[in-house]
Amino acid sequence: MRVMGLDVGSKTVGVAVSDEMGWTAQGIETIAINENINRFGFERIGEIIKEYDVKEIIVGLPKNMNNSIGPRGEASRDYAVKLESLFNIPVRLWDERLSTMAAERILLEADVSRKKRKKVIDKMAAAMILQGYLDSQQ
Repeated sequence: MRVMGLDVGSKTVGVAVSDEMGWTAQGIETIAINENINRFGFERIGEIIKEYDVKEIIVGLPKNMNNSIGPRGEASRDYAVKLESLFNIPVRLWDERLSTMAAERILLEADVSRKKRKKVIDKMAAAMILQGYLDSQQ
């Protein structure tokens, strides 16, 4: 059963998908979105769900370090509710604190240029969110 992981931002959504066994997460793409004009990338997400036969979606929930939920967290919750109603598959929220920072650190250590980092950071963060969830299920 494949699981999809999403790192939802205000301008992009990083997408990762698990292998069929649900053991490893691979970042597959970054979808451009625009919250201001209600363009959320749902059409492309639907295509990926069909292509990979996704049965569950994990949405990163950006909590504050004191465990409270701020505006980005609320936006992620709203996004998760919309996904579940649109695609009729289970959607879970997963604490994603520091996932983007961890992805950035890995890319910096690999000496990836700033321009290239910007292109892959969101799908890498999505993979880290999804891998954290998959590991918790083992």
